[in-house]
Formats: sequence, structure tokens, C-alpha cells
Amino acid sequence: MLEVFLIFLRLGLTSFGGPVAHLAYFREAFVERRRWLTDKAYTDLVSLCQFLPGPASSQVGMALGLQRAGAGGMLAAWVAFTLPSAALMIAFAYGVTAAGDLAEAGWVQGLKAAAVAVVAHAVLGMAKTMTPDAARATIAALAAGCGPALPAPSGAGCRHRSSRSHRPGVAAP
Repeated sequence: MLEVFLIFLRLGLTSFGGPVAHLAYFREAFVERRRWLTDKAYTDLVSLCQFLPGPASSQVGMALGLQRAGAGGMLAAWVAFTLPSAALMIAFAYGVTAAGDLAEAGWVQGLKAAAVAVVAHAVLGMAKTMTPDAARATIAALAAGCGPALPAPSGAGCRHRSSRSHRPGVAAP
């Protein structure tokens, strides 16, 4: 269980880019480097987790911990991967709030560009293994192209919120 905790802690401290990028980091760490499971088994696990509610990367991480070290490994994987990023996000939010409006700051723009690059790299890496033939690549491309055209439930994801104010009761300019 300690092995699972330490591996996921390292990933939790260094894995940036969101759930899609996390899945690519997990693949590299557990399929390629440690060989805990095959590429096919990993792809099947990711596919299953995409159908469940909630973030697929958290579910995949917990499933990997469960497979490796039982229920304790599942909890260790979740805690070690989730808490570092949660603590960093909270600290970052307090720091940004104290600093004022940083929407146009160069370093913020750099972080945004880096996040896009990390996610693009993750998507391309997963595309190579999850869409190995023309038929699956075509289905994936059609799904990606049609997704934005479909209405979201209750307007979720459709409304643009200003980056200047997300505080309840404070009107965005």
C-alpha cells in the first residue's frame, strides 16, 4: 500500500493539465513504466470509467490502487493523488485573490498556454493507443466534432462567465 501511496503522491504533485492529461500520465506510469497492466486492460478501464459519473481520472486512479493493493490501495491512491492538487489549488486561489486582477498577467497567460500544450500532448498520446485503426479514429473524430454542437443539459457549460468575478453575490462586469 505504501508503494501505491508514494507513486500516486508523486503523480499528484507533478501531474498538471486536468483529467485527460492525468489519464496519459497514468498510462505512462502504470502501463509503460511499471507494467501493472496491459495497454488493452488500461484502455478498457478508461472506457469503463468514462461511462460512470464523476471524473474518469479519479476513478481510474482508484481502480489502479484497488487492483494493486486492495481497498487500502484504492484509498491511498485517491488521497495521495487528490490532496496535493486540492491544497495547491486552494493556496493558488488565495494568492490570486490577494494579488488582485491577474487575468492579463504574462505568467498567467504562460500557464494557460502550458495547460493547453499538456492536454494536447495527452490527447495525442491516448489517440495513438485508443484509436489504432481508421474506423475507431473516424468515430473519435466524428464524436469530437459533434460534441460541441449538442446542447448541454440545463445549459451547463454553455454560459460564459467572466474571469474577473466568480464570487457569489458579486456581479461580473
